[in-house]
Amino acid sequence: MTTRRADRSRARIGETLPAAFVEFLRHPSPWLIVTTLTGAIVARIALGDWQIRDLLIPVIFFVAFPFIEWGIHVALLHWKPRSIVGLGIDPLVSRKHREHHVDPRIISLIFVPWQVLLWLLPALVLIGVFAFRSVGLAFGLTFSVTALSFLMVYEWIHYLIHTDYKPRHAPYRAVWRNHRHHHFKNEHYWFTVTSSGTADRVLRTYPDPHETRTSKTARNLHALDGAA
Repeated sequence: MTTRRADRSRARIGETLPAAFVEFLRHPSPWLIVTTLTGAIVARIALGDWQIRDLLIPVIFFVAFPFIEWGIHVALLHWKPRSIVGLGIDPLVSRKHREHHVDPRIISLIFVPWQVLLWLLPALVLIGVFAFRSVGLAFGLTFSVTALSFLMVYEWIHYLIHTDYKPRHAPYRAVWRNHRHHHFKNEHYWFTVTSSGTADRVLRTYPDPHETRTSKTARNLHALDGAA
């Protein structure tokens, strides 16, 4: 990306929520997620068959999502390129995430790559349709709606953290600070995005920032030559 393009990519990051939201809507990822989510919601409502067990899925996601974020962030986004039986393994999402660390202000790199969403979104729907066949399609679609909703929340919060919008309330301030520590203090800690002090605390990646050294590779993961 040229310097001119990079400068333009930063130019419209708003300081207010409305301005940030307008910029959010200029990118394909939110539209892909919202479109799929809307279809799943319509299908779920059409099926009906609401039961108490439908409430279990959101509760389970609420508890598990910080750990899902943590695992994906550590194992996939911070994947170090390697060769396995002579085959180079370096997924697109890992490459894009390294670019994101190089310059966290480039808006297009904040989002889940649209190429990934092209298979991830159908997969989340199909898992709901086929993995829960024994308990019914309605319950499976509850899973899909919930998973897509949490993905949408992740996409919005991660985007908002990287805008010029400043935290005004303590819960979001904690999340904002947590992720900024990851980018600008030390990339080996603070892996959750939509929460702070949850999975990181349990999995011991939530140190006192004042007692943590500032990493020299936070902007160049793995200190890879040519990472950009």
